[in-house]
Amino acid sequence: MKPKILTTLASYSRDQFFGDLIAGVTVGLVAVPLSLAIAIASGATPEQGLVTAIVGGALVSLLGGSRVQIGGPTGAFIVVVYGVIAAHGIDGLIVATLLAGLILVVAGVLRAGSLVAHVPEAVINGFTLGIAVIIATSQIADLFGLAVADMPAEFTGKIAALWAARDTLQIDALGIGVVTGALIVALRRWLPPKVPGLILAVAAGSALAALPGVEVETIAARFGALPDHLPTPAMPDISWALVREVFPSALVIAFLAGVESLLSAVVADRMIGGHHRPRAELAAQGVANIGSALMGGLPVTGAIARTATNVKAGGRTPVAGLWHAVTVLALMLFAAPLAGQMALPAMAALLVITAWNMAEPDKWRGYLSAPVRDRVLIFLTMALTVLVDLTVAIGVGVALGFALSRVAAGRAPRDWTPRDR
Repeated sequence: MKPKILTTLASYSRDQFFGDLIAGVTVGLVAVPLSLAIAIASGATPEQGLVTAIVGGALVSLLGGSRVQIGGPTGAFIVVVYGVIAAHGIDGLIVATLLAGLILVVAGVLRAGSLVAHVPEAVINGFTLGIAVIIATSQIADLFGLAVADMPAEFTGKIAALWAARDTLQIDALGIGVVTGALIVALRRWLPPKVPGLILAVAAGSALAALPGVEVETIAARFGALPDHLPTPAMPDISWALVREVFPSALVIAFLAGVESLLSAVVADRMIGGHHRPRAELAAQGVANIGSALMGGLPVTGAIARTATNVKAGGRTPVAGLWHAVTVLALMLFAAPLAGQMALPAMAALLVITAWNMAEPDKWRGYLSAPVRDRVLIFLTMALTVLVDLTVAIGVGVALGFALSRVAAGRAPRDWTPRDR
């Protein structure tokens, strides 16, 4: 389980250093608004998102098995984190994240990374679509400036509450959200990868919110001033009763972290022509989740979009990931008041676009023309994710996927060869 950073530093060059520095700063600037937005959407505090990017990102780069993986909070965790916080509070989330970290470390030691290949692709596509729907729905209130006194956790109740609050729509909020979203899309197309168009778009939307006569909520207005320092590591209050209650959520967090980090590493390998080390990657994700939890942060995994940004900006070794963490830390230490002025409708627009990208609309036509069993898995897993629970969706999807494969192949699951993805 040798970390990639030890391999790459053996032949590290001056050109690599400057390439990693530029890429790390670029992806760090991109990570700040994303980390803040993901934390807010998860029901956590904004600073928890920054802490996760700093601590989790640094540990993934130091110990991971990929040359260019960027770790931090991702949209895939929003659903499960929101549910754990609602049911068990922040301490429950920290315990669940600690347990997930331990599970991932054990998975790395036992070479369990290969098991991800046996999860039906249709199940992964289905719960990803479901998560995208939930993320986008959770941002409607802030995007439209709706005043919802008590937002229900379940999907149908949330839709009913949003519809009941339709008369409270704020044109200023919607306008800022639309402008920010349009800028995100446009700057992503027009600007080179080394220019952080994401933060420029959010900054432009937040600047509009600061104009005289515009009444739009900011991060600081809702959550108070962002801290300008890292918290002190601390253990939560742990009881066996709490461990039993959050253990199913810990399994889901470990599953999501393992799947997303390994898929991200595969995507990165294709971009740079490299090969990641699955055991080291899983173990690093485990240590990163433990470290993030001890600092009061959120679950950590490899972030596909930020990893791709890192590669496109010139990052080629884990040093770029360390610079990413340093950049987020520097912004926390020296620019916390400025980050607190980010407008919530601008952040909502960012997450709506993130949800749209997660859903991968270019693949929808392929889903509709897929074999019947794949369509069943996709839409069933998606429906269960949105309407019931992510834990149930993954469990039912994986079990049904294996059963359908056995019936179709006419042999035991152990002889089944998964589709090449």
